[in-house]
Parts: sequence; structure tokens; C-alpha cells
Amino acid sequence: MEDYVELIADLIEHSGEARQTDIAQRLGVTQPTVAKMLKRLAEENLVTQRPYRGVFLTEEGQRLAAAARRRHEIVEALLCRLGVDPDTARNDAEGIEHHVSEKTLEAFERFLKNG
Repeated sequence: MEDYVELIADLIEHSGEARQTDIAQRLGVTQPTVAKMLKRLAEENLVTQRPYRGVFLTEEGQRLAAAARRRHEIVEALLCRLGVDPDTARNDAEGIEHHVSEKTLEAFERFLKNG
């Protein structure tokens, strides 16, 4: 769910809207798969959909997207600091960010500030 919300936020930021077709293309999934997830995100009050207007984040969705982006940025910065090349760090952070605890993230941030 976080990947979808983060992607929707990115699409809105860069192009002003998030369309189902763009989400499917960026995630490499089918449109029916996206439709199912969007229904679930709407049920969780993370997105709203408007006919012919795309997908929009609710306030709760915006908070979740910001938190996911923050985790990703911290993990990616740590990996780069450890010497991982930027492309690999960006890709690896995508998986790691979902499994790291807030306590570990705080330790990563301390390391990045003091290192």
C-alpha cells in the first residue's frame, strides 16, 4: 500500500495528477491490479477517485506518503554513505524501507548526522 501511496504522491507532484494507467505502467502491473489496490486504498481512506480526473490522496494518504518518502530517503542516504552506488542504493532502499523500524531509522539518522 505504501508503494502505491508514495507513487501517487510523486505522480501528482510531477504531473499534477495520478492516473490509473500511469500507476500501472510505473509499477509494471496490470490496470485491474491497480484498480483493486485503489479500491482498497479508498476503503482505508488513503485516496479518493474522481471520474475522468484520476486519483488523489486524502490527508491521511499524504501523511503516509510523506512517512514512506522519509524512510526511503534515510535508507538510501545510509546506503550511499556506506559506499553503495546511487542507483543500487535507490533500488535497494525500496525494499528495505518497508522492513526497518522507527528505532532503527532514528539510529540511521544519528549516524548520518554524526558520521
